Amino acid sequence: MYPKLDPFFEISLDCLCIANYEGYFVKINPAFVNLLGYSENELYSKLISDFIHEEDKARTAAYRQNLKNNKPLINFENRYRCKSGAIIWLHWTSIPIEKDQLIYAIAKNITHKKELEQERQTLLHTLNKTNEKLKQLNYTTSHDLRSPINNLISLIDIIDLNKITDKNTLKALNYIKLSAEGLNTSLNNYVASFQHKNIAKERLELVNFNASFQKTHSLISALIDKSGAKFYINFSNLDSVLFNKSYMESIFLNLITNSIKYAQPNVPLVVSIKTFKKTNVSTFQYTDNGLGFDMDKIGHLIFKLNTGFHNNPDSKGVGLYLVYNHVTSLGGHISVKSKVNEGTTFTISFQD
Repeated sequence: MYPKLDPFFEISLDCLCIANYEGYFVKINPAFVNLLGYSENELYSKLISDFIHEEDKARTAAYRQNLKNNKPLINFENRYRCKSGAIIWLHWTSIPIEKDQLIYAIAKNITHKKELEQERQTLLHTLNKTNEKLKQLNYTTSHDLRSPINNLISLIDIIDLNKITDKNTLKALNYIKLSAEGLNTSLNNYVASFQHKNIAKERLELVNFNASFQKTHSLISALIDKSGAKFYINFSNLDSVLFNKSYMESIFLNLITNSIKYAQPNVPLVVSIKTFKKTNVSTFQYTDNGLGFDMDKIGHLIFKLNTGFHNNPDSKGVGLYLVYNHVTSLGGHISVKSKVNEGTTFTISFQD
């Protein structure tokens, strides 16, 4: 019937067909026959709608009417039922030839693509549920911890310090109170931040670098004193930046505690922190003289979660991950340079 089209029909890997305006196939290529699994006689003797998935019949009929009104059909997808009972997805491009009352069509099997899309949607749904559970857990944990922390502060307040003559004991009690108060403030801030539904909408404010450093220093003052760390601070070139206050304090906390954990044995720990404008970009630079990293081996892993690079039992592989996410979630950038036994430098560029 269509001899000039025979070679094209025979060799094509796509599904090719010609249908009449009455709704029957009048020519089908071998690829289509093999895909559906019906014989040619079965495909020619039944209405095309008999092979279409029940849920797609009405929608397909509406588009088919557009074809009969001489409107080409592009990027249309529907489901067909194979003879085996399997359901396949087809992507159609169809052109009507009104004078012949025929429709020429090409279909591609996109079943695998649809299955991948469904898997992706399922994974996204699972991830969203898990994320919501983690948010709730964080909120609950932070909220519930405030009571014992407040209780600890109250217990310290009722101690009559006038009855204590040992200077070291008084100093320790003061450190405990400062740490408890700092932790209580942090928990309050975390609870407030968890109440925001979208981290991208986190309220920004002008954050003072020195104030954030001093608050963090007081929070872990006992740890700093024990380490003997020396700090060289210079915020004169840039004293503040538009950022999130809780995040800034967390950045100071994690960088400083990491420096203490990974200090070189028998080498006094020295930390340098400075801020400045570089090509109109607000920049924060943190440097220590600790153990450092082999950047060639682990440089790509430094900010990954649950990755430890030194044999320290207190290392959980979370601190630098948090620092990275605090910075990047608000549009900033962080980079690192390091050499083994020479120390590490973190450079943070804030989004203005």
